[in-house]
Amino acid sequence: MSRTLAAILGGAAGVMALVGAVVFLLWCLSHKRSVSRTSDTGSSETSVQGRHPGIELSLQEARRFEMEELSLATKGFSEKNLMGSGKFGEVYKGLLNDGMVVAIKKRPGAPSPEFVDEVRYLSPIQHRNLVTLLGYCQENNSQFLVYEYIPSGSVSNHLYGPGQNLDGKLEFKHRLSIALGAAKGSSSQVTSDEIFLAPEVREFRRFSEKSDVFSFGVFLLELLSGMEATQPSPGTSQNLVEWVQNTQDYANFSSVVDQRLGSNFTAEGMEEFIQLMLRCVEPSSERRPAMSHVVTELDRIIEKEMNLTTVMGEGTPTVTLGSHLFRAAK
Repeated sequence: MSRTLAAILGGAAGVMALVGAVVFLLWCLSHKRSVSRTSDTGSSETSVQGRHPGIELSLQEARRFEMEELSLATKGFSEKNLMGSGKFGEVYKGLLNDGMVVAIKKRPGAPSPEFVDEVRYLSPIQHRNLVTLLGYCQENNSQFLVYEYIPSGSVSNHLYGPGQNLDGKLEFKHRLSIALGAAKGSSSQVTSDEIFLAPEVREFRRFSEKSDVFSFGVFLLELLSGMEATQPSPGTSQNLVEWVQNTQDYANFSSVVDQRLGSNFTAEGMEEFIQLMLRCVEPSSERRPAMSHVVTELDRIIEKEMNLTTVMGEGTPTVTLGSHLFRAAK
């Protein structure tokens, strides 16, 4: 073989080797990106599993419902399907064409891109302590949010439900009993909607036990005040959560304590309950207590309050959090 031919063959082999190396390098980079995307989501499917047990974030966007479909689901938004109403709007129980039972929140409001943006932000979030947002609708100067249906009732249903003895239902010890039952069953029995999201969840979609504690703290605030957490506090434009976070003087809390509680509680027990609630709604997750500590504290406060002789309902109720279901299923 001549030296010229050998040089040509050697050069060709070198070029082929270089091309092969480049192709291999590109394949490796592409595969790495693919693996990275899969690891970031936890799956190559349409849903992802978070690191915290029980957390799942879905990549599927919220469904846009037609007004006609929601009207059919609620029998024309009939009173028989009305589960509750308040400043937040009205909530109806509905049956979709596919047989799914849903809760439909209806509120006045012209179509707006901000409403859709908020829905798109909330709809991917799925977590054991959140009511799943399924879809939305904007028609006839009304805004609708379609949630999964939670059949176990709500805060006000257990406190002010029809046919209940209000004197017994409204007292402080009974509310403590509801809180304790919810705290012990928080992993499966307590659910909430967007108003209960901790700051780190809204900003970073980062769930943890401490974000659950924040949601539970807002629930305690509703029990204490007898009002929806979205309502403005007396004399301010802040909602109740914002107000309690910014209030330094304990004496000011008398304005948000439900007046229907009367005087059937100890000042010490009430103060300890408020202090526990405040710790739960701390903006910083590191400063919130563990749920096990919350259970222990509620147990201790109830034991103290039992020194008062009052009528109290039997058993520990199971409740459902969520401002949009605050006015209870009938």
